[in-house]
Amino acid sequence: MSYPTSGRSLRRTNAQRASWYFGFIFIVIGVLGFVPGITSNYEALYFSGHTSEAVLLGVFQVSILHNIVHLLFGFLGLIMARTNSLARLYLLGGGAVYLLLFIYGLIVPHHSEANFVPLNTADNWLHLILGVVMVGLGLLFGTRSAPGRTSPA
Repeated sequence: MSYPTSGRSLRRTNAQRASWYFGFIFIVIGVLGFVPGITSNYEALYFSGHTSEAVLLGVFQVSILHNIVHLLFGFLGLIMARTNSLARLYLLGGGAVYLLLFIYGLIVPHHSEANFVPLNTADNWLHLILGVVMVGLGLLFGTRSAPGRTSPA
């Protein structure tokens, strides 16, 4: 017995897989930011701002807002992994956002009121790496679909 596929193969493109993996990882990171022990100084986890002294994995300064953004960004990645074009948009747009966050983190002093996310040096380096990797994958995967993928009828 065969099941209808509405003209689509169940195969995913590389862009869709990357979008899904990034989304999943961001959700895990967002959840871990709320787990005492994995997030040290958990009692100093504030909604936003540089005064939130909670540190995820002992390295990355986080706040409730920071964790919520990770969760939302993660769910967005899973949702946008549904089509190749949306997955590429997620990779390119999300990568651009992270590159902007990297620049923001370089410009804004870590102990100023403008550091509302909050960001520290480790966050800045991670944002640079994420931005470059996401944009790179979005460009690398291009507009090509996975081999054997059929177009809608």
